[in-house]
Amino acid sequence: MSQHTADQPRTGTAGPGWWTEAVIYQVYPRSFGDSDGDGMGDLAGVRARLPYLRDLGVDAVWLSPFYASPQADAGYDVADYRAVDPVFGTLQDADELIREAHVQGLRIIVDLVPNHSSDRHDWFVRALADGPGSPLRERYHFRPGRGRDGELPPNDWESVFGGPAWTRTENPDGTPGDWYLHLFAPEQPDFDWEHPAVADEFRSILRFWLDRGVDGFRVDVAHGLVKAPGLPDLGAGAGRVGLLDDGVRPFFDQEGVHAVYRTWRALIEEYPGERIFVAEAWTPTVERTARYVRPDELHQAFNFQYLTTPWDAVALREVVDRSLDAMRPVGAPATWVLSNHDVTRHATRFANPPGLGTQLRTAGHRALGLRRARAATLLMLALPGSAYVYQGEELGLPDVVDLPDEVRQDPSFFRSAGQDGLRDGCRVPIPWTTDGPSHGFGPAGSWLPQPGEWGALSVQAQTGVTGSTLELYRAALAARRAHPALGAGDRVEWLSAPDGVLAFRRTAGDRVLTCAANIGGAAVPYPAPGEVLLASADLPDPGTLPPDTTVWWSSAH
Repeated sequence: MSQHTADQPRTGTAGPGWWTEAVIYQVYPRSFGDSDGDGMGDLAGVRARLPYLRDLGVDAVWLSPFYASPQADAGYDVADYRAVDPVFGTLQDADELIREAHVQGLRIIVDLVPNHSSDRHDWFVRALADGPGSPLRERYHFRPGRGRDGELPPNDWESVFGGPAWTRTENPDGTPGDWYLHLFAPEQPDFDWEHPAVADEFRSILRFWLDRGVDGFRVDVAHGLVKAPGLPDLGAGAGRVGLLDDGVRPFFDQEGVHAVYRTWRALIEEYPGERIFVAEAWTPTVERTARYVRPDELHQAFNFQYLTTPWDAVALREVVDRSLDAMRPVGAPATWVLSNHDVTRHATRFANPPGLGTQLRTAGHRALGLRRARAATLLMLALPGSAYVYQGEELGLPDVVDLPDEVRQDPSFFRSAGQDGLRDGCRVPIPWTTDGPSHGFGPAGSWLPQPGEWGALSVQAQTGVTGSTLELYRAALAARRAHPALGAGDRVEWLSAPDGVLAFRRTAGDRVLTCAANIGGAAVPYPAPGEVLLASADLPDPGTLPPDTTVWWSSAH
Protein backbone atom coordinates (compact mmCIF):
# COMPACT_ATOMS: atom_id res chain seq x y z
CA MET A 1 0.00 0.00 0.00
CA SER A 2 1.37 3.42 -0.86
CA GLN A 3 2.35 5.89 1.82
CA HIS A 4 0.04 8.87 2.29
CA THR A 5 0.53 12.19 4.07
CA ALA A 6 -1.55 13.59 6.90
CA ASP A 7 -2.87 16.40 4.73
CA GLN A 8 -3.75 14.22 1.76
CA PRO A 9 -7.55 13.81 1.47
CA ARG A 10 -8.98 10.33 1.25
CA THR A 11 -10.61 9.22 -1.94
CA GLY A 12 -14.30 10.10 -1.88
CA THR A 13 -14.21 12.23 1.27
CA ALA A 14 -17.82 13.16 2.12
CA GLY A 15 -17.47 16.79 3.11
CA PRO A 16 -14.69 19.11 4.21
CA GLY A 17 -13.45 17.14 7.21
CA TRP A 18 -11.03 14.22 6.98
CA TRP A 19 -12.74 12.65 9.98
CA THR A 20 -16.11 12.21 8.29
CA GLU A 21 -15.13 8.79 6.96
CA ALA A 22 -11.83 8.14 8.72
CA VAL A 23 -10.77 4.84 10.24
CA ILE A 24 -9.23 5.60 13.63
CA TYR A 25 -7.13 3.02 15.48
CA GLN A 26 -7.12 3.02 19.28
CA VAL A 27 -3.76 2.35 20.91
CA TYR A 28 -3.72 1.43 24.58
CA PRO A 29 -0.07 2.42 25.15
CA ARG A 30 0.69 0.14 28.09
CA SER A 31 -0.30 -2.88 25.97
CA PHE A 32 0.96 -2.02 22.48
CA GLY A 33 4.76 -2.02 22.50
CA ASP A 34 7.39 -2.13 25.26
CA SER A 35 10.71 -0.57 24.21
CA ASP A 36 12.69 -0.91 27.44
CA GLY A 37 11.79 -4.35 28.79
CA ASP A 38 9.97 -3.29 31.95
CA GLY A 39 6.85 -5.19 30.87
CA MET A 40 4.86 -2.00 30.31
CA GLY A 41 4.20 -0.48 26.91
CA ASP A 42 5.48 3.01 26.23
CA LEU A 43 5.48 5.81 23.67
CA ALA A 44 8.75 4.69 22.09
CA GLY A 45 7.16 1.27 21.61
CA VAL A 46 4.21 2.88 19.86
CA ARG A 47 6.47 4.99 17.65
CA ALA A 48 8.43 1.92 16.53
CA ARG A 49 5.22 0.33 15.26
CA LEU A 50 3.77 3.28 13.37
CA PRO A 51 4.78 1.74 10.00
CA TYR A 52 2.59 -1.24 10.87
CA LEU A 53 -0.39 1.07 11.40
CA ARG A 54 0.39 2.95 8.19
CA ASP A 55 0.41 -0.30 6.24
CA LEU A 56 -2.73 -1.51 7.98
CA GLY A 57 -4.43 1.44 6.30
CA VAL A 58 -5.84 3.53 9.14
CA ASP A 59 -6.07 7.31 9.02
CA ALA A 60 -5.43 8.28 12.62
CA VAL A 61 -4.25 6.88 15.95
CA TRP A 62 -6.03 7.58 19.22
CA LEU A 63 -3.78 7.18 22.25
CA SER A 64 -5.24 6.32 25.64
CA PRO A 65 -3.74 8.43 28.48
CA PHE A 66 0.02 8.61 28.91
CA TYR A 67 0.05 11.60 31.30
CA ALA A 68 1.76 11.67 34.69
CA SER A 69 -0.44 9.56 36.93
CA PRO A 70 -0.34 7.24 39.96
CA GLN A 71 -2.11 4.73 37.66
CA ALA A 72 -5.00 4.07 40.05
CA ASP A 73 -7.20 3.73 36.96
CA ALA A 74 -4.68 2.99 34.22
CA GLY A 75 -3.86 6.64 33.63
CA TYR A 76 -7.40 8.03 33.73
CA ASP A 77 -6.40 9.57 37.06
CA VAL A 78 -4.20 12.42 35.82
CA ALA A 79 -1.81 14.19 38.17
CA ASP A 80 -0.22 16.46 35.55
CA TYR A 81 -1.83 17.03 32.15
CA ARG A 82 1.33 18.58 30.70
CA ALA A 83 3.75 15.80 31.61
CA VAL A 84 4.31 12.24 30.41
CA ASP A 85 4.37 9.55 33.06
CA PRO A 86 7.86 8.00 33.35
CA VAL A 87 6.25 4.59 32.75
CA PHE A 88 5.54 5.76 29.18
CA GLY A 89 8.60 7.92 28.57
CA THR A 90 9.18 11.64 28.36
CA LEU A 91 7.66 14.70 26.77
CA GLN A 92 10.35 14.39 24.10
CA ASP A 93 9.06 10.88 23.36
CA ALA A 94 5.58 12.34 22.86
CA ASP A 95 6.93 15.00 20.52
CA GLU A 96 8.85 12.42 18.49
CA LEU A 97 5.79 10.18 18.29
CA ILE A 98 3.61 13.01 16.98
CA ARG A 99 6.26 14.06 14.48
CA GLU A 100 6.89 10.51 13.22
CA ALA A 101 3.16 9.82 12.91
CA HIS A 102 2.82 12.80 10.61
CA VAL A 103 5.76 11.58 8.53
CA GLN A 104 3.97 8.24 8.21
CA GLY A 105 0.74 9.96 7.11
CA LEU A 106 -1.10 9.34 10.39
CA ARG A 107 -2.90 11.80 12.60
CA ILE A 108 -2.63 11.64 16.39
CA ILE A 109 -5.59 12.00 18.76
CA VAL A 110 -4.82 12.09 22.48
CA ASP A 111 -7.09 11.36 25.40
CA LEU A 112 -8.28 14.25 27.55
CA VAL A 113 -9.74 13.60 31.00
CA PRO A 114 -11.68 16.73 32.07
CA ASN A 115 -14.29 15.26 34.44
CA HIS A 116 -11.83 14.44 37.21
CA SER A 117 -8.17 14.55 38.16
CA SER A 118 -5.98 12.32 40.27
CA ASP A 119 -6.04 12.84 44.02
CA ARG A 120 -2.31 13.50 43.53
CA HIS A 121 -3.01 16.53 41.34
CA ASP A 122 -1.38 19.60 42.86
CA TRP A 123 -4.73 21.39 43.27
CA PHE A 124 -6.26 18.53 45.24
CA VAL A 125 -3.18 17.87 47.36
CA ARG A 126 -3.05 21.53 48.38
CA ALA A 127 -6.81 21.64 48.96
CA LEU A 128 -6.51 18.80 51.47
CA ALA A 129 -3.43 20.27 53.14
CA ASP A 130 -4.98 23.73 53.49
CA GLY A 131 -8.11 22.33 55.11
CA PRO A 132 -11.66 23.73 55.15
CA GLY A 133 -11.99 27.18 53.62
CA SER A 134 -9.18 26.65 51.10
CA PRO A 135 -10.03 28.40 47.79
CA LEU A 136 -8.67 25.36 45.97
CA ARG A 137 -11.50 23.26 47.37
CA GLU A 138 -13.89 25.31 45.24
CA ARG A 139 -12.36 23.67 42.14
CA TYR A 140 -13.70 20.28 43.29
CA HIS A 141 -16.95 19.22 44.93
CA PHE A 142 -16.26 19.39 48.67
CA ARG A 143 -19.37 19.26 50.85
CA PRO A 144 -20.17 18.76 54.54
CA GLY A 145 -21.70 15.41 55.37
CA ARG A 146 -25.23 14.74 56.54
CA GLY A 147 -26.19 13.31 59.90
CA ARG A 148 -25.56 14.58 63.41
CA ASP A 149 -21.79 14.64 63.05
CA GLY A 150 -21.50 14.79 59.26
CA GLU A 151 -20.91 11.06 59.19
CA LEU A 152 -23.16 10.43 56.17
CA PRO A 153 -22.35 11.29 52.52
CA PRO A 154 -23.78 14.59 51.23
CA ASN A 155 -26.19 12.76 48.90
CA ASP A 156 -27.09 9.26 47.73
CA TRP A 157 -25.00 9.17 44.55
CA GLU A 158 -23.02 6.02 43.82
CA SER A 159 -19.70 5.62 42.06
CA VAL A 160 -19.79 3.99 38.63
CA PHE A 161 -17.11 1.68 40.03
CA GLY A 162 -19.35 0.73 42.97
CA GLY A 163 -19.95 2.09 46.47
CA PRO A 164 -20.65 5.69 47.48
CA ALA A 165 -19.54 8.48 45.16
CA TRP A 166 -18.21 10.37 48.20
CA THR A 167 -15.14 9.95 50.38
CA ARG A 168 -14.66 11.73 53.69
CA THR A 169 -11.49 13.72 54.27
CA GLU A 170 -9.44 14.20 57.38
CA ASN A 171 -8.72 17.75 58.50
CA PRO A 172 -5.11 18.84 59.10
CA ASP A 173 -5.71 18.53 62.86
CA GLY A 174 -6.81 14.90 62.44
CA THR A 175 -10.56 15.41 62.91
CA PRO A 176 -13.09 14.09 60.37
CA GLY A 177 -13.65 16.63 57.61
CA ASP A 178 -15.78 17.33 54.57
CA TRP A 179 -16.57 14.84 51.83
CA TYR A 180 -15.48 15.07 48.18
CA LEU A 181 -17.26 13.75 45.08
CA HIS A 182 -15.79 11.07 42.81
CA LEU A 183 -18.06 9.48 40.22
CA PHE A 184 -15.37 6.88 39.62
CA ALA A 185 -12.58 5.72 41.96
CA PRO A 186 -11.83 7.63 45.22
CA GLU A 187 -8.47 8.50 43.64
CA GLN A 188 -10.37 10.44 40.93
CA PRO A 189 -12.03 13.53 42.49
CA ASP A 190 -14.45 15.33 40.17
CA PHE A 191 -13.71 18.88 39.10
CA ASP A 192 -16.34 21.56 39.71
CA TRP A 193 -16.80 23.05 36.26
CA GLU A 194 -18.75 25.97 37.70
CA HIS A 195 -15.42 27.39 38.86
CA PRO A 196 -13.78 29.56 36.17
CA ALA A 197 -10.28 28.36 37.05
CA VAL A 198 -11.18 24.85 35.87
CA ALA A 199 -12.34 26.07 32.48
CA ASP A 200 -9.27 28.31 32.15
CA GLU A 201 -6.95 25.43 33.02
CA PHE A 202 -8.39 23.11 30.41
CA ARG A 203 -8.27 25.73 27.68
CA SER A 204 -4.58 26.08 28.54
CA ILE A 205 -4.10 22.29 28.43
CA LEU A 206 -5.75 22.12 25.01
CA ARG A 207 -3.39 24.77 23.67
CA PHE A 208 -0.37 23.02 25.19
CA TRP A 209 -1.02 19.86 23.17
CA LEU A 210 -2.31 21.59 20.05
CA ASP A 211 0.90 23.62 19.98
CA ARG A 212 2.82 20.32 20.09
CA GLY A 213 1.01 19.17 16.95
CA VAL A 214 -1.73 16.78 18.06
CA ASP A 215 -4.64 16.49 15.63
CA GLY A 216 -7.41 16.16 18.16
CA PHE A 217 -8.69 14.97 21.49
CA ARG A 218 -10.88 12.12 22.64
CA VAL A 219 -12.87 13.60 25.53
CA ASP A 220 -13.26 11.11 28.38
CA VAL A 221 -16.64 11.12 30.17
CA ALA A 222 -17.70 14.02 27.96
CA HIS A 223 -21.23 13.82 29.40
CA GLY A 224 -20.14 14.12 33.02
CA LEU A 225 -18.47 17.49 33.57
CA VAL A 226 -21.46 19.49 34.82
CA LYS A 227 -23.64 18.42 37.74
CA ALA A 228 -27.21 19.50 38.49
CA PRO A 229 -27.45 22.55 40.80
CA GLY A 230 -27.57 21.57 44.45
CA LEU A 231 -26.37 18.00 43.73
CA PRO A 232 -29.84 16.52 44.37
CA ASP A 233 -30.44 12.98 45.58
CA LEU A 234 -31.32 10.33 43.05
CA GLY A 235 -34.07 9.11 45.35
CA ALA A 236 -35.36 5.70 46.31
CA GLY A 237 -35.50 3.11 43.56
CA ALA A 238 -32.94 4.83 41.36
CA GLY A 239 -31.00 1.59 40.99
CA ARG A 240 -27.37 0.97 40.29
CA VAL A 241 -25.48 3.70 38.47
CA GLY A 242 -24.61 2.78 34.89
CA LEU A 243 -22.97 4.59 32.01
CA LEU A 244 -25.77 3.82 29.55
CA ASP A 245 -28.74 4.62 31.79
CA ASP A 246 -32.30 4.95 30.58
CA GLY A 247 -32.68 8.51 31.82
CA VAL A 248 -30.65 11.65 32.50
CA ARG A 249 -28.92 11.52 35.87
CA PRO A 250 -28.12 14.70 37.86
CA PHE A 251 -24.41 14.06 37.29
CA PHE A 252 -24.53 13.05 33.61
CA ASP A 253 -25.66 14.70 30.36
CA GLN A 254 -26.50 18.08 31.92
CA GLU A 255 -27.19 21.04 29.65
CA GLY A 256 -24.16 22.97 30.90
CA VAL A 257 -21.67 20.66 29.20
CA HIS A 258 -22.63 22.10 25.82
CA ALA A 259 -21.45 25.60 26.75
CA VAL A 260 -18.06 24.13 27.62
CA TYR A 261 -17.74 22.46 24.24
CA ARG A 262 -18.75 25.56 22.34
CA THR A 263 -15.77 27.40 23.84
CA TRP A 264 -13.51 24.46 22.97
CA ARG A 265 -14.73 24.37 19.38
CA ALA A 266 -13.94 28.05 18.96
CA LEU A 267 -10.48 27.45 20.39
CA ILE A 268 -9.58 24.47 18.22
CA GLU A 269 -10.70 26.23 15.06
CA GLU A 270 -7.93 28.77 15.62
CA TYR A 271 -5.51 25.99 14.65
CA PRO A 272 -4.79 24.81 11.10
CA GLY A 273 -5.08 21.26 9.82
CA GLU A 274 -8.66 20.33 10.76
CA ARG A 275 -8.13 19.33 14.40
CA ILE A 276 -11.05 17.50 16.02
CA PHE A 277 -12.79 16.50 19.25
CA VAL A 278 -14.29 13.04 19.78
CA ALA A 279 -16.81 12.65 22.61
CA GLU A 280 -17.07 9.67 24.89
CA ALA A 281 -20.66 10.54 25.73
CA TRP A 282 -22.70 7.74 27.29
CA THR A 283 -26.25 8.98 26.74
CA PRO A 284 -29.60 7.16 26.81
CA THR A 285 -30.21 7.58 23.06
CA VAL A 286 -28.35 8.41 19.88
CA GLU A 287 -30.60 11.46 19.60
CA ARG A 288 -29.13 12.85 22.82
CA THR A 289 -25.64 11.96 21.65
CA ALA A 290 -26.25 14.05 18.53
CA ARG A 291 -26.52 17.15 20.73
CA TYR A 292 -22.79 16.86 21.47
CA VAL A 293 -21.86 17.11 17.78
CA ARG A 294 -23.89 20.09 16.70
CA PRO A 295 -21.95 22.33 14.28
CA ASP A 296 -20.52 24.55 17.04
CA GLU A 297 -19.62 21.76 19.47
CA LEU A 298 -17.60 18.54 19.11
CA HIS A 299 -16.91 16.77 15.81
CA GLN A 300 -17.69 13.13 16.57
CA ALA A 301 -19.19 11.01 19.33
CA PHE A 302 -18.76 7.31 19.95
CA ASN A 303 -21.81 5.25 19.05
CA PHE A 304 -22.20 3.13 22.18
CA GLN A 305 -25.71 2.10 21.14
CA TYR A 306 -24.12 0.36 18.15
CA LEU A 307 -21.39 -1.23 20.25
CA THR A 308 -23.92 -2.70 22.68
CA THR A 309 -26.25 -4.07 19.97
CA PRO A 310 -26.29 -7.88 19.77
CA TRP A 311 -25.58 -9.92 16.64
CA ASP A 312 -29.19 -9.65 15.43
CA ALA A 313 -30.35 -8.38 12.05
CA VAL A 314 -33.44 -6.52 13.26
CA ALA A 315 -31.62 -4.82 16.12
CA LEU A 316 -28.65 -3.84 13.96
CA ARG A 317 -30.79 -2.35 11.20
CA GLU A 318 -32.71 -0.32 13.77
CA VAL A 319 -29.58 1.11 15.38
CA VAL A 320 -28.03 1.92 12.00
CA ASP A 321 -31.15 3.80 10.90
CA ARG A 322 -31.47 5.66 14.20
CA SER A 323 -27.79 6.60 14.18
CA LEU A 324 -27.84 7.97 10.66
CA ASP A 325 -31.15 9.75 11.22
CA ALA A 326 -29.88 11.37 14.43
CA MET A 327 -26.60 12.62 12.99
CA ARG A 328 -27.92 13.87 9.66
CA PRO A 329 -29.70 16.99 11.01
CA VAL A 330 -26.59 18.19 12.87
CA GLY A 331 -24.27 17.49 9.95
CA ALA A 332 -22.01 15.15 11.91
CA PRO A 333 -20.79 11.75 10.72
CA ALA A 334 -22.11 8.64 12.38
CA THR A 335 -19.44 6.55 14.07
CA TRP A 336 -19.21 2.80 14.39
CA VAL A 337 -17.23 0.87 16.98
CA LEU A 338 -17.20 -2.78 18.08
CA SER A 339 -14.53 -2.88 20.81
CA ASN A 340 -12.45 -0.63 23.06
CA HIS A 341 -10.42 -0.72 26.26
CA ASP A 342 -13.52 -0.80 28.49
CA VAL A 343 -15.50 -3.73 27.07
CA THR A 344 -14.98 -7.41 26.30
CA ARG A 345 -13.62 -7.81 22.78
CA HIS A 346 -16.37 -8.43 20.25
CA ALA A 347 -14.82 -11.73 19.13
CA THR A 348 -15.72 -12.99 22.61
CA ARG A 349 -19.02 -11.12 23.04
CA PHE A 350 -20.31 -12.64 19.79
CA ALA A 351 -19.09 -16.06 20.92
CA ASN A 352 -21.60 -15.96 23.79
CA PRO A 353 -25.40 -15.76 23.89
CA PRO A 354 -26.78 -12.20 23.66
CA GLY A 355 -27.91 -10.29 26.71
CA LEU A 356 -24.87 -10.95 28.92
CA GLY A 357 -23.63 -7.36 28.84
CA THR A 358 -20.32 -5.92 27.66
CA GLN A 359 -18.00 -7.43 30.28
CA LEU A 360 -17.90 -11.22 30.17
CA ARG A 361 -16.03 -13.95 31.95
CA THR A 362 -16.84 -16.82 29.60
CA ALA A 363 -14.97 -17.63 26.40
CA GLY A 364 -17.99 -19.00 24.56
CA HIS A 365 -17.67 -20.68 21.16
CA ARG A 366 -14.42 -19.11 19.95
CA ALA A 367 -14.61 -20.18 16.31
CA LEU A 368 -18.16 -18.84 16.05
CA GLY A 369 -17.15 -15.62 17.80
CA LEU A 370 -14.29 -15.01 15.38
CA ARG A 371 -16.47 -15.75 12.34
CA ARG A 372 -19.09 -13.28 13.58
CA ALA A 373 -16.44 -10.70 14.48
CA ARG A 374 -15.02 -10.79 10.94
CA ALA A 375 -18.52 -10.45 9.47
CA ALA A 376 -19.33 -7.59 11.86
CA THR A 377 -16.15 -5.78 10.81
CA LEU A 378 -17.04 -5.80 7.11
CA LEU A 379 -20.57 -4.69 7.94
CA MET A 380 -19.24 -1.81 10.05
CA LEU A 381 -16.68 -0.68 7.48
CA ALA A 382 -19.35 -0.53 4.75
CA LEU A 383 -21.50 1.92 6.69
CA PRO A 384 -21.32 5.66 6.05
CA GLY A 385 -19.26 7.59 8.56
CA SER A 386 -16.19 7.00 10.65
CA ALA A 387 -15.06 3.67 12.12
CA TYR A 388 -12.92 2.87 15.17
CA VAL A 389 -10.66 -0.16 15.47
CA TYR A 390 -9.30 -1.26 18.84
CA GLN A 391 -5.76 -2.60 18.88
CA GLY A 392 -5.59 -6.34 18.34
CA GLU A 393 -9.04 -6.77 16.87
CA GLU A 394 -7.36 -6.93 13.47
CA LEU A 395 -5.68 -10.09 14.79
CA GLY A 396 -9.00 -11.59 15.83
CA LEU A 397 -7.91 -11.59 19.46
CA PRO A 398 -10.43 -12.96 21.94
CA ASP A 399 -10.78 -11.50 25.41
CA VAL A 400 -8.62 -13.16 28.04
CA VAL A 401 -11.46 -14.24 30.30
CA ASP A 402 -9.48 -16.53 32.61
CA LEU A 403 -6.97 -14.09 34.13
CA PRO A 404 -6.25 -15.06 37.73
CA ASP A 405 -7.85 -12.66 40.17
CA GLU A 406 -4.48 -11.87 41.73
CA VAL A 407 -3.12 -10.31 38.52
CA ARG A 408 -6.15 -8.13 37.76
CA GLN A 409 -5.68 -4.38 38.04
CA ASP A 410 -9.07 -2.92 37.06
CA PRO A 411 -10.06 -0.80 40.10
CA SER A 412 -13.73 -1.63 39.71
CA PHE A 413 -12.88 -5.34 40.10
CA PHE A 414 -12.09 -4.67 43.76
CA ARG A 415 -15.24 -2.68 44.54
CA SER A 416 -18.70 -4.11 45.08
CA ALA A 417 -21.84 -3.32 43.06
CA GLY A 418 -19.99 -1.33 40.41
CA GLN A 419 -18.84 -2.15 36.90
CA ASP A 420 -18.11 -5.82 36.55
CA GLY A 421 -14.41 -5.03 36.71
CA LEU A 422 -13.35 -7.36 33.92
CA ARG A 423 -11.70 -4.79 31.66
CA ASP A 424 -8.24 -6.32 32.10
CA GLY A 425 -9.21 -9.07 29.67
CA CYS A 426 -9.21 -6.71 26.69
CA ARG A 427 -6.04 -4.94 27.86
CA VAL A 428 -3.63 -7.87 27.71
CA PRO A 429 -0.60 -6.84 25.58
CA ILE A 430 -1.00 -7.83 21.95
CA PRO A 431 1.28 -10.42 20.27
CA TRP A 432 3.66 -9.35 17.52
CA THR A 433 5.76 -12.51 17.05
CA THR A 434 5.15 -16.23 17.26
CA ASP A 435 7.50 -16.69 20.20
CA GLY A 436 9.61 -14.76 22.69
CA PRO A 437 8.99 -13.87 26.35
CA SER A 438 6.05 -11.63 25.45
CA HIS A 439 5.43 -12.55 21.79
CA GLY A 440 7.32 -9.50 20.60
CA PHE A 441 5.50 -7.02 22.83
CA GLY A 442 8.87 -6.29 24.43
CA PRO A 443 12.24 -7.86 25.28
CA ALA A 444 10.91 -9.26 28.58
CA GLY A 445 7.51 -10.21 30.03
CA SER A 446 4.26 -8.27 30.04
CA TRP A 447 2.31 -6.53 32.79
CA LEU A 448 -0.65 -8.87 32.23
CA PRO A 449 0.00 -12.50 31.24
CA GLN A 450 -0.61 -13.45 27.62
CA PRO A 451 -2.20 -16.80 26.72
CA GLY A 452 0.31 -19.32 25.42
CA GLU A 453 -1.60 -19.80 22.18
CA TRP A 454 -1.31 -16.13 21.21
CA GLY A 455 1.80 -16.78 19.13
CA ALA A 456 -0.48 -18.29 16.47
CA LEU A 457 -2.52 -15.08 16.45
CA SER A 458 0.47 -12.74 16.23
CA VAL A 459 1.20 -10.22 13.51
CA GLN A 460 4.11 -12.38 12.37
CA ALA A 461 1.96 -15.51 12.13
CA GLN A 462 -0.81 -13.81 10.15
CA THR A 463 1.14 -11.55 7.80
CA GLY A 464 0.87 -12.72 4.21
CA VAL A 465 -1.43 -15.61 5.13
CA THR A 466 -4.43 -15.70 2.82
CA GLY A 467 -7.66 -15.62 4.80
CA SER A 468 -6.07 -14.49 8.07
CA THR A 469 -7.94 -11.87 10.03
CA LEU A 470 -5.04 -9.43 9.70
CA GLU A 471 -5.03 -9.73 5.91
CA LEU A 472 -8.83 -9.34 5.90
CA TYR A 473 -8.48 -6.02 7.73
CA ARG A 474 -5.70 -4.86 5.44
CA ALA A 475 -7.76 -5.71 2.37
CA ALA A 476 -10.90 -4.10 3.80
CA LEU A 477 -9.15 -0.85 4.69
CA ALA A 478 -7.42 -0.70 1.31
CA ALA A 479 -10.77 -1.26 -0.44
CA ARG A 480 -12.43 1.35 1.75
CA ARG A 481 -9.78 3.87 0.80
CA ALA A 482 -10.07 3.07 -2.91
CA HIS A 483 -13.81 2.54 -3.38
CA PRO A 484 -15.75 5.84 -3.39
CA ALA A 485 -18.93 4.32 -1.94
CA LEU A 486 -17.33 2.83 1.20
CA GLY A 487 -17.59 5.11 4.19
CA ALA A 488 -18.90 8.09 2.25
CA GLY A 489 -22.28 9.79 2.59
CA ASP A 490 -24.88 9.75 5.35
CA ARG A 491 -27.45 7.12 4.34
CA VAL A 492 -27.86 3.57 3.06
CA GLU A 493 -30.33 2.13 0.57
CA TRP A 494 -31.74 -1.01 2.17
CA LEU A 495 -32.46 -3.92 -0.14
CA SER A 496 -34.95 -6.74 0.09
CA ALA A 497 -33.26 -9.77 1.65
CA PRO A 498 -34.09 -13.10 3.31
CA ASP A 499 -34.84 -13.17 7.03
CA GLY A 500 -31.70 -12.71 9.08
CA VAL A 501 -29.85 -10.89 6.28
CA LEU A 502 -28.99 -7.20 6.20
CA ALA A 503 -28.40 -5.94 2.67
CA PHE A 504 -27.88 -2.40 1.44
CA ARG A 505 -26.49 -0.53 -1.52
CA ARG A 506 -24.20 2.50 -1.64
CA THR A 507 -23.65 4.50 -4.84
CA ALA A 508 -20.87 6.97 -5.54
CA GLY A 509 -20.00 8.25 -8.99
CA ASP A 510 -20.09 5.39 -11.45
CA ARG A 511 -19.65 2.65 -8.87
CA VAL A 512 -22.15 0.74 -6.75
CA LEU A 513 -21.19 -1.09 -3.58
CA THR A 514 -23.57 -3.77 -2.29
CA CYS A 515 -23.10 -5.19 1.18
CA ALA A 516 -24.96 -8.21 2.54
CA ALA A 517 -24.47 -9.70 6.00
CA ASN A 518 -26.04 -13.04 6.84
CA ILE A 519 -26.60 -12.78 10.59
CA GLY A 520 -28.69 -15.93 10.71
CA GLY A 521 -27.53 -19.41 11.52
CA ALA A 522 -28.00 -21.02 8.10
CA ALA A 523 -26.90 -20.39 4.52
CA VAL A 524 -29.41 -18.58 2.29
CA PRO A 525 -29.69 -18.08 -1.47
CA TYR A 526 -28.33 -14.69 -2.50
CA PRO A 527 -27.53 -14.01 -6.18
CA ALA A 528 -24.30 -12.07 -6.61
CA PRO A 529 -25.14 -8.46 -7.64
CA GLY A 530 -21.65 -7.81 -9.00
CA GLU A 531 -18.02 -8.76 -8.65
CA VAL A 532 -16.99 -9.92 -5.17
CA LEU A 533 -14.83 -7.23 -3.68
CA LEU A 534 -14.29 -8.92 -0.32
CA ALA A 535 -15.88 -11.57 1.88
CA SER A 536 -15.42 -12.27 5.58
CA ALA A 537 -15.43 -16.06 4.94
CA ASP A 538 -15.05 -18.45 2.04
CA LEU A 539 -17.88 -18.49 -0.52
CA PRO A 540 -18.12 -22.07 -1.80
CA ASP A 541 -21.21 -21.27 -3.89
CA PRO A 542 -21.46 -17.85 -5.64
CA GLY A 543 -25.24 -17.90 -5.34
CA THR A 544 -25.33 -18.65 -1.63
CA LEU A 545 -24.54 -16.48 1.38
CA PRO A 546 -23.09 -18.61 4.21
CA PRO A 547 -24.12 -17.98 7.82
CA ASP A 548 -22.31 -15.29 9.85
CA THR A 549 -20.72 -13.93 6.69
CA THR A 550 -20.57 -10.48 5.13
CA VAL A 551 -19.80 -9.89 1.45
CA TRP A 552 -19.02 -6.73 -0.52
CA TRP A 553 -19.80 -6.66 -4.26
CA SER A 554 -18.82 -3.90 -6.66
CA SER A 555 -20.62 -3.10 -9.89
CA ALA A 556 -21.07 -0.29 -12.40
CA HIS A 557 -23.80 2.26 -11.76
